[in-house]
Amino acid sequence: MQTAREISIGNFRIGGNQPLFLIAGPCVIESETHAMAMAEEVSRIASEAKVPYIFKASYDKANRSSEQSYRGPGIAEGLRILKKIKERLGLPILTDIHEASQAATVAEVADVLQIPAFLSRQTDLLVAAGKTGRVVNLKKGQFLSPWEMANAVEKVAQTGNDKIFLTERGASFGYQNLVVDMRSFPIMRKTGCPVVFDVTHSVQLPGGAGKSSGGQPEFIEPLARAGVAVGVDGVFLEVHENPAKALSDGTNALPLAELPALLGKLKQIAALVRGWSLQ
Repeated sequence: MQTAREISIGNFRIGGNQPLFLIAGPCVIESETHAMAMAEEVSRIASEAKVPYIFKASYDKANRSSEQSYRGPGIAEGLRILKKIKERLGLPILTDIHEASQAATVAEVADVLQIPAFLSRQTDLLVAAGKTGRVVNLKKGQFLSPWEMANAVEKVAQTGNDKIFLTERGASFGYQNLVVDMRSFPIMRKTGCPVVFDVTHSVQLPGGAGKSSGGQPEFIEPLARAGVAVGVDGVFLEVHENPAKALSDGTNALPLAELPALLGKLKQIAALVRGWSLQ
């Protein structure tokens, strides 16, 4: 694929010919204790695999299928918890913003501001994120073609901020199903931005459980392997130690116990694609 520009996040760089990196964590902050434990364990696993790692969790899931579903602790409490994780573990932090008014506040804690897929065309939100100077992760809307993401990139870049990467999370395929077109990665790479594969959301069945989404986690590994073989810069995985009890997106989450083996396989594929030695 076309080479993407390099971007600094925390103490490492992404894009270019940099190593495959990992974005992972629970879908939503369930509690301070749970978020901290997940961050510690995923950080340990990533460190042992020598894979650069960004912790991800949302303080508010504003687009849950049902108003009865758990949304998170809210922005104030959520940012307090994320700041504590950042300071204690030294991890870069990624979290979503949903309104332009949230950008500056969240940027005080988060290293990466994530634009949710459903909001990927919201001009004011993208501009506000760009103006913070933080790295911006633009998730491709399920309703957008990969080449349309160039317009979203332009909206952020016109603020003078080119620290942008793009994330694929599947495209709508009929009702309550998603499909990943592997051509989207080289197409989006033409913007000059690094590209990431959100594997776990790509196996989601939106609204498939009535008042919540379903999922097909058995396809996480084969899709992750395929995306890394195509040459993505990073992999996004929502992980949980007990997906059946997760408060959000448990049906499509990767069990934490399966992460070490999966990372090992993905690292081998990335090395082969990039012509690296694992020694």
